[in-house]
Amino acid sequence: MTPRTVPASSSDAAPGRRRLLGAVLAALPLLGGCVSTAPPLPSVSLPPDAVEGAGDPARAAIINTAYAFANPASLAGRPEEAARAVANYEYLAVEIPGGPRWVGFSPLVGVELRRGLGEVRQAVGIAPDAPPQLVVNALYAALRALRAGDAEAARRVLQPPLFAGGGEAVLARLANLPRLPQAAFATTFAANEMNRQDRDGGRRGFWSQF
Repeated sequence: MTPRTVPASSSDAAPGRRRLLGAVLAALPLLGGCVSTAPPLPSVSLPPDAVEGAGDPARAAIINTAYAFANPASLAGRPEEAARAVANYEYLAVEIPGGPRWVGFSPLVGVELRRGLGEVRQAVGIAPDAPPQLVVNALYAALRALRAGDAEAARRVLQPPLFAGGGEAVLARLANLPRLPQAAFATTFAANEMNRQDRDGGRRGFWSQF
């Protein structure tokens, strides 16, 4: 007669299950610690005059930066427009990686924008640890002053510790921005993703206006 196999009783398996459960519970605090170690991105907003009329400031910032950094010659001798492009880049480098409205974008857009931020800051003379919102505020204040013909007021707002070189040096850099390949790539990537979403949603992309 073939001997019959007797299944293990639930009491036999219980110690193994308890050991597994204990290991999982012990690991939970470690996992929680790993998740909480990454600091959240700061909150950044653009000023009300960042876009004329009733346009969407974030979309306008994507269009502006994509064009400006892909065509640096268009900014030559125009520090006010370079200030706008840099301020908009600062904003997008925070807004796109963390903003809920951009979840349909490739996550690599945020990665590339953050990667290019150091390149932009070094070119302009912005302190590496400068808070993005303060940088945005100062650059838009300089933009307004330059448009009003008050270069001295623009120099006053572009001072240390946010701007390491001081107002005169920063304005000179803004008037002669070099080609910034990482910033150009990242902003064009963002514009292409916005265009793709517009096409998928049945709307004409803003990037097609250029």
